Amino acid sequence: MKKGRFTEQQIVSALKKQEAGIPVKEISRELGISEATFYNWKAKYGGMEVRDVAKMKTMESELSEYKKIVAELSLENRAMKNLIEKKL
Repeated sequence: MKKGRFTEQQIVSALKKQEAGIPVKEISRELGISEATFYNWKAKYGGMEVRDVAKMKTMESELSEYKKIVAELSLENRAMKNLIEKKL
């Protein structure tokens, strides 16, 4: 997955600027991003603080690990069931 150019702190500060009344066009021009990117950030990080974003990233990585574990276990379970069915 591609790593972004902006840190969570920069993203949150850009969203705070918009909440303070600075137009999105001006913020987008300043950061060199499109308005669509800004609104994607707002949808994902809106109303969060920097520590909340860091916590969310940690939780996403943990969830990814759990999904891998579940996939491996379900594959092993399916293989065992197939083996047992063949023996019967």
